[in-house]
Amino acid sequence: MIKYSLITLGCPKNEVDSQHMKGFLSDYNKFIETDDFEKAEVIIINTCGFIQDAKEESIETILNAASYKENHSCSSLIVTGCLTQRYSSDLIKEIPEIDAVLGTGNFDRIVEVIKNSLAGKKNEGISEPGFDYRSDLPRKLDNNYFAYLKIAEGCNNNCTYCSIPKIRGPVKSREIEDIVKEANNLVKKGIKELIVIAQDTTQYGIDIYGKSALTPLLKKLVNLNGIRWIRILYSYPEFIKDDLINLISKEDKLCSYLDLPIQHSADKIRKLMNRRGKSKDISNLINKLRNNISDIVIRTSLIVGFPGETNEDFLELKNFVKKHEFDRLGVFKFSREEDTAAYNFPNQISEEVKERRYEEIMELQQQIALKKNRKLVGESLEVVIENIEDEHYLGRSKYDAPEIDNQIYIKRSSNQNSSLKIGDFVNCKIKEAYEYDLIGEISNESTE
Repeated sequence: MIKYSLITLGCPKNEVDSQHMKGFLSDYNKFIETDDFEKAEVIIINTCGFIQDAKEESIETILNAASYKENHSCSSLIVTGCLTQRYSSDLIKEIPEIDAVLGTGNFDRIVEVIKNSLAGKKNEGISEPGFDYRSDLPRKLDNNYFAYLKIAEGCNNNCTYCSIPKIRGPVKSREIEDIVKEANNLVKKGIKELIVIAQDTTQYGIDIYGKSALTPLLKKLVNLNGIRWIRILYSYPEFIKDDLINLISKEDKLCSYLDLPIQHSADKIRKLMNRRGKSKDISNLINKLRNNISDIVIRTSLIVGFPGETNEDFLELKNFVKKHEFDRLGVFKFSREEDTAAYNFPNQISEEVKERRYEEIMELQQQIALKKNRKLVGESLEVVIENIEDEHYLGRSKYDAPEIDNQIYIKRSSNQNSSLKIGDFVNCKIKEAYEYDLIGEISNESTE
């Protein structure tokens, strides 16, 4: 048996790709996964290359893995993902310990590439982006209660700061029937939460159906028996329509949660970013969501320090955040990426100013998050158990996406709820609140 370890960096879309690679390797019975990197004969790194910080983390991870070739059992170092799709030639040249690279469009060749690598042969490298996801592809999940459901690959939005169209290609949607088939397969494995993802879920279907097909897809998914929560990530506010809002408001299985990456509120900056819609349009959408879905939780992401962002533009962004009090919010400092239009924009902002603006928004959001969480004290939430520690269970509500939003700490006692396991759903009464964490106690062991 050949022992391998796989490191996944970046977003949930990368996690899906890694799970498929593990599936391909599981189908070939000569491979076995290990978490002990010192014993791994093959180390695979699925990289992120979206922004500078992610690229630096990927390169550092590759270099650390390369050291295992000298000091431990590693005979083959395989690098795949977004970074290799952009910089494969540079990586091979600068890091000779890399034995093979794959891109975002041909990672299904992982078994062949590893076999060739161990035999001393080099692979052909990357292909054009645009992977064909299908329900019949092997996939090894990381848990048995939630799974990401990738409905499309690539993006057509061509935001001036973004390299994704070059990394992942244009929108390439899957047929509704095939997605539903995969969802059914996941249900059979015990999955109770489906998290629908794409680069922009609202653009799902435009390439094969001529218009967005997100709502028709969701209408099929909510009819699946066994699914408890369906969460939608990465929905561009410019394309949110009434049919989607109405569906979320009516269907209990659809989490009252939307991830709307607005990036900026100042009309001038949005235009420079090549984002559709103006500040007033986003405000109208937020108000409509909150008026129609009483318990809606809205997450957004922002970019500070975009070229040309003046103090006035930044103040407008801060005031927009104050006005709308997003439930969840992440901030990125503008990353000047090669082969994007914004790379050559005039009036680039210094790193010092970016950092200061980043800190200001995050401090503001901490206050908002604490205020929002304190309102939950005394409320009862349905919670899925995600981890078990000596003194606490760690859980998450339907208002929180895994790995990025609130965690709920639930105290364990020797004579109560000792039989709970990861993936169980329980009712939890919130007792204390902090900026990004909640403290609760179980009020009813199971909601099954």
